[in-house]
Amino acid sequence: MIYSGARILVESLIEEGVDTVFGIPGGYVLHIYDELFKCRDRIRHILVSHEQHAAHAADGYARSSGRVGVCIATSGPGATNLVTGITAAYMDSTPLVAVTGNVPLHLLGKDSFQETDIAGITMPVVKHNWIVKDVRELAEVVREAFIVARGGRPGPVLIDIPADISAAKTGWKPAGAAAWEDGSVLGSRARRLSERAGRITFSGADINRAVELIREAKRPMIYAGGGVNCSGASRELIALAKVLHAPVALSLMGTGVVPRDFPLYTGLIGMHGTTVSNRAVQKADLLIAAGARFSDRVTSRPDQFAKHAKILHIDIDPAEINKNRSADFSVVGDVTIILEAILKKLPRSREDGWNGEIEKLKAQSKKKLNRKAGKNLNPQFIIEETAKRMSSNFSGNRGSNVLVATDVGQHQIWAAQYYPLDKPRSFLSSGGLGAMGFGLGAALGAKLANPDRTVVLFTGDGSFRMNNGELAALCRYQIPLLIVLINNGSLGMVRQWQRVFCGGNFSETTLAPSPDFCTLVTAYGIRAFHAKTKEEFTAALDGAQKEISGGKAVFIEAVIGEDELVLPMVPGGRPVNEQIV
Repeated sequence: MIYSGARILVESLIEEGVDTVFGIPGGYVLHIYDELFKCRDRIRHILVSHEQHAAHAADGYARSSGRVGVCIATSGPGATNLVTGITAAYMDSTPLVAVTGNVPLHLLGKDSFQETDIAGITMPVVKHNWIVKDVRELAEVVREAFIVARGGRPGPVLIDIPADISAAKTGWKPAGAAAWEDGSVLGSRARRLSERAGRITFSGADINRAVELIREAKRPMIYAGGGVNCSGASRELIALAKVLHAPVALSLMGTGVVPRDFPLYTGLIGMHGTTVSNRAVQKADLLIAAGARFSDRVTSRPDQFAKHAKILHIDIDPAEINKNRSADFSVVGDVTIILEAILKKLPRSREDGWNGEIEKLKAQSKKKLNRKAGKNLNPQFIIEETAKRMSSNFSGNRGSNVLVATDVGQHQIWAAQYYPLDKPRSFLSSGGLGAMGFGLGAALGAKLANPDRTVVLFTGDGSFRMNNGELAALCRYQIPLLIVLINNGSLGMVRQWQRVFCGGNFSETTLAPSPDFCTLVTAYGIRAFHAKTKEEFTAALDGAQKEISGGKAVFIEAVIGEDELVLPMVPGGRPVNEQIV
């Protein structure tokens, strides 16, 4: 079949199982959008209001589903607008294929209108990128891009296609053995990459040494991160915890990999970790780090983190081993496969070396940290009451069928602390980059990937200012989301730091006067509720339930005090067990 480069791109995306792409058209992706129009019965395009949110939507689609997300932008500002979203995906290991248009080949390097070296710009924040200069190579580039994006440690890639390449024509045939018959360099490389993605990278001796460390430990603890979500290793992780009677603490990106009511779960660890997790890690004699990277938000002061424990680090990326915290031993490879191998060599159960200490810490923590009481509307009440409605047949779904997305700030940590998630891939948040504006695009993408699941977005007034233009997409495509805006009239997390570290000098963190968010949302044809009290909030949830049950998006603005704090909190540079509680 003779196709244009644009048609080859679309056919190759369909071939990879892509059913949805996010983007905005422009001059140098004109041919691509023409083919998307012609193939609209086979692949869906979602028009967003800003390219950054196209990348966030593709990210949310990918994180929630395990599939590769795809976004498209034109050259110049369209391409550069993708960079924040690509970087967020890179930091959180999300498989993403970003497609950009560019000026024709003969104009490259001549400062042409809307020409940008997007390959050079994105080089530090993608696994790989390609500038396609021969239409005959385009199909194999796309195939290779998907292999790279989802292989090993997942991440984003970028394909830059000059306008004359998308217009040029060549022969195309579907993937498979026939597609590589010519023995092309690209075909051979794609084959090698595909083989490498499934390769076992550890030995039996590695597993034996890991098992030996575990057998020697009296008080083992598990620290799990986003890699467990990526790998789908939740079941194996829970099985290991049960065998070892080991407490399980999660990074922000690990949220959801164990159910909130799992008896051995101790909560978040690190800067905003629970007192249970942060005290336990300082008492453990073995820390099993699975799919986690010992980020500064977890360790705070690396030389004092898990200071009495040996470290067994399990991760698919060898670059993470000994990068932030030295390991006594490491096993590099897929977390699921490694945990399965370790479990086969352990007894079904063993003595609990913690001797009830974790339960005592939990009981003490529960008494100190319940902040739901009182008359005023507060974050814990907002999130737990929302969760209660989710679990009581909100929009016909059970609580376990809920996806929670967040923007970045105090509400992000409150959601992780208080929402009782019980499924992997159910918490979508920008952890590594901390990109304000991530949430609405990610929630939109997640809902399109999971039409049978209820999606809730918790956002703040600062973040919502950055992304509310995407309400247009919710309205255009009738995407039913529940948006809960926790409004404290400030950039809350920065204000909290200013209170603690700057003597209360609140420099440029007060956002008042605030726009009337309910009027703004209503202008997009979305029902909005305003709540200042607990009674008003529960009434708003009643109204929201009716809207979502009818297949519509709905918005609740919940007003709280400007000095509500995220606690516990570890001041920078202090050991994790020295918390402000």
